[in-house]
Amino acid sequence: MSAADIESTISNLRVLGFDSQNVEVKSGVGKEVRPTLSAFSNGAGGLLIIGLSEKDGFAPVPGFSPAKAQNQLIARCSQMTPPVRPQILIQKFEDTNILVADIPALPAFEKPCFVTDQGRYGGSYRRTGDGDLRLTKYEVDRLIEQHSQPRWDDEIITDANISDLAADILNPYLDRQKADRPRTFAHGYDQALRHLRIATDGHPTLAALLSMGEYPQEFFPRLTVTWAMFPGTSKGDITTGARLLDSATLAGSIPELVESAVARVAKNMRTGAYIGDTFRTNVPDYPLVAVREAVTNALMHRDYSPDARGTQVQVNMYVDRLEITSPGGLFGNTSIPTLADAGVSATRNQRLATFLEAVTLPGGGIVAENRGTGIQTIQQSLKDASMPPAEFKDDLSQFTVTFHRRALVPAEKHGTAKDRVARILSERESASTSELISLTGLSRTSVQNAINTLIHAGTIEATEPPRSPRQRYRKRHEF
Repeated sequence: MSAADIESTISNLRVLGFDSQNVEVKSGVGKEVRPTLSAFSNGAGGLLIIGLSEKDGFAPVPGFSPAKAQNQLIARCSQMTPPVRPQILIQKFEDTNILVADIPALPAFEKPCFVTDQGRYGGSYRRTGDGDLRLTKYEVDRLIEQHSQPRWDDEIITDANISDLAADILNPYLDRQKADRPRTFAHGYDQALRHLRIATDGHPTLAALLSMGEYPQEFFPRLTVTWAMFPGTSKGDITTGARLLDSATLAGSIPELVESAVARVAKNMRTGAYIGDTFRTNVPDYPLVAVREAVTNALMHRDYSPDARGTQVQVNMYVDRLEITSPGGLFGNTSIPTLADAGVSATRNQRLATFLEAVTLPGGGIVAENRGTGIQTIQQSLKDASMPPAEFKDDLSQFTVTFHRRALVPAEKHGTAKDRVARILSERESASTSELISLTGLSRTSVQNAINTLIHAGTIEATEPPRSPRQRYRKRHEF
């Protein structure tokens, strides 16, 4: 960090009047610096500035010795497990010198960083706002879990039997597996169930029970989805009268939970409309494709460790947004900055994901692709609906996806079919008639008339000869 960057950072702190999420200021180096070293190491890293007094408006501390502070800081870093290895710089600032230490984030397989003499469960911290908060046992365990592949979904549920799996889900799955890998079934049905990690000695795995079970909540009553619709912008907005407009606890296998949650959103959300010259088309608050992906991801990637089996996936609708929250933060090499990168994916529940790739939904189609494209699907469907992108919040205990409720702008309310088709083709390389019908919500006749008008005007062009079954349209470029 350059001298100008440091001056800018301190200037911002003076405006705020307190430390920030990724910057901590200390007047000296005492034991109180160790929680900050832990918190920055366990998070995304941070900047430690020593030699300024927060209570005096971040003014330089008289008589501060940066060389002495540097030796003290190195000693404090060695009191951490694993030891913290900061980049330390003595920097000129307002006719004096201060100490600036850049604390790097530890790789996932080395976390948690903790104060050695306080122990792993007593001396691990995370950054919250401008302070350091001791991690709970659950949060420490989640960091430790990152060191290897979790196997909670492979656990044999001895209280359950193979008869607790739904035959109409299990049997088609087994038929497909037998067709794909007959050798797995060469030594009988029971051994095939064991090889596929569906069941051992007649008792199903947790993954099989969740993805194919008749009623998994018989054994895990809190592995559900809670649905709530609030009349305000937060849970505590309304203190009198109806505090919930609608609520339910959704139960069943994961395919059933996905369908039920999406149906609740569809039932309760507002539906607006585009009003054109001769048509009206419905516009939902939230694209259901995006909602389905978010609910599926929440159920597939949530934490299924024993500590989290009393915590549900939550789907909460407010007047201005929809939030979907699942227990456990992101796993492995996945982070919020990499969520938008196609193919960057890490699976906490490998067995469950494998089943959900093949188990079909009640209405047909598989539950999840698990190809690292779920977030891209969410963001693209929102973009196609002219909505802001989804927002993500991740910490060690939970992961939340937020969709902001759609707001119709005047130009959209009174657009024409031609305008809507032209806008879509200006944002895409090409689209078929069927795709344009799906994206606009218009009738085939309206879309085809719009296409003909735009071709006649020279705005768009066909990519194939007339009547081709592969016909697509694109914006016409002048050369």
